Amino acid sequence: ISRAVALADRLVALHSSDPVTVYLSLTARIDGFAVADGERALYEDRTVVRMLGMRRTLWVVTPELAGAVQASSTDKVAAAERRRAEQLVAANGHADDPGPWLEALGARLLAEIQDRGEVTTRELPDLVPELGLQVELAPGKPYNASASVASRLLPVLAAEGHLVRTRPLGSWVASQYRWTSTARWLGAEPARPERADAQAEVARRWLAAFGPGTDEDLRWWTGWTKGHTRAALEAVGAVEIDLDGGATGWVLPDDTERSAAVEPVAALLPSLDPTTMGWKERAWYLGDHAERLFDRNGNAGPTIWWDGRVVGGWAQRGDGTVATELLDDVGTEGRGAIDDAAGRLEAWLGAPRTSAASGSRCSTTSCADAPRSA
Repeated sequence: ISRAVALADRLVALHSSDPVTVYLSLTARIDGFAVADGERALYEDRTVVRMLGMRRTLWVVTPELAGAVQASSTDKVAAAERRRAEQLVAANGHADDPGPWLEALGARLLAEIQDRGEVTTRELPDLVPELGLQVELAPGKPYNASASVASRLLPVLAAEGHLVRTRPLGSWVASQYRWTSTARWLGAEPARPERADAQAEVARRWLAAFGPGTDEDLRWWTGWTKGHTRAALEAVGAVEIDLDGGATGWVLPDDTERSAAVEPVAALLPSLDPTTMGWKERAWYLGDHAERLFDRNGNAGPTIWWDGRVVGGWAQRGDGTVATELLDDVGTEGRGAIDDAAGRLEAWLGAPRTSAASGSRCSTTSCADAPRSA
């Protein structure tokens, strides 16, 4: 097993809403990691796969965990997405009974993909003409836009576990993908456990990676109901512990001892990194920096970490240089370690600007306009 796959498994999953996050999360943790290592795992060895999962978010997970993610979280999302697609088809007058119409269209689409191997969204109307029909997404609204039926149906079939996103159209930073059948890509669609068993497995993995955490942390991270969250914690025998500040946290039964102290480490993590996004209640590692480093939906920009806490933000300038802005006093040792980490990342990134490295709201003065350390 490659180091990239082992790390993805240890973190439960890697955020992939922005494709760059996957690679930056890995290079921040693996010495000598290269883009080719991630591409090999994703597209050649296929030891990790990109799928919709918790909180209706794209993740990269191992095939061994994909079935549990599907049953614990994605099936519910898929049902809602299919209802939404049916409503759009009906509202735009393409079918009086949109359910059977979409099911038949999906079967034809899957047959074409199985026959051809991989396809792009743009190619599909040439294979199945109805997929080129347009739907208005928000009629009468200022933000209305139109999209093809193909662009609505493909994500539904992927959310249901029948399709996977393969190589992007372009380089590793691109976010438009080719599609193929899950069975063709992985050999078979991953087996799905019962929902309760799947949720217990995901909860166990999350506690192993991010525990201690609160009920609210796990509920937010997964997107489950409060009842499902508590049931999953009970199923894995989670143990209550007292957290600093008086809150109640949960750990696995074999993880009740306080961890030993470790040497301070500097890290520059990308937008939506799994560690930055691992908990909902973040004051213990984020302090009062949320407004500068997170958007209104709770999504993190690029962050600087020192000694287990967020101390600033970073961005990649248009010329490829990496700029940092510290929001806390980290001392001489911390500043030196952060500068070294920024230099290594700058060398790794090269010239292109990437979205996962340019979304930080470090302060009213953009990081990208700041000196290397501000």
